[in-house]
Amino acid sequence: MVVRLVVSVVDDDESVRESLPDLLREFGFTAEAFSSAREFLGSEWLAQTQCLILDVAMPDMTGPDLQRELRRRRREIPIVFITARADDTMRWRLLARGAVECLYKPFSQTDLLQAVNTALREG
Repeated sequence: MVVRLVVSVVDDDESVRESLPDLLREFGFTAEAFSSAREFLGSEWLAQTQCLILDVAMPDMTGPDLQRELRRRRREIPIVFITARADDTMRWRLLARGAVECLYKPFSQTDLLQAVNTALREG
């Protein structure tokens, strides 16, 4: 039996939710996508997720809000943030708060795979 590592994607952008899981599966991971932080928090995948690819700016609960909520629940999941807004100050703040990486959209497949592999090693 092959055990695949679980990577979850949380992004309010439907195109990201459709494309990233396919790419992650090509890399050999099990991948699930969620349209909101609350959807992810309420899912059975929360306990199984070994790496979280998380959009920074989402309505209702932002990526950093979800990061804080996971910490409050004592769920230490390595996080790779993704964002359409290239802001180095925000990026460094996210990294200082424990994110493994913060990638600016559009990012390369190589950068994504490297970030996920780093997150899985650290997790």
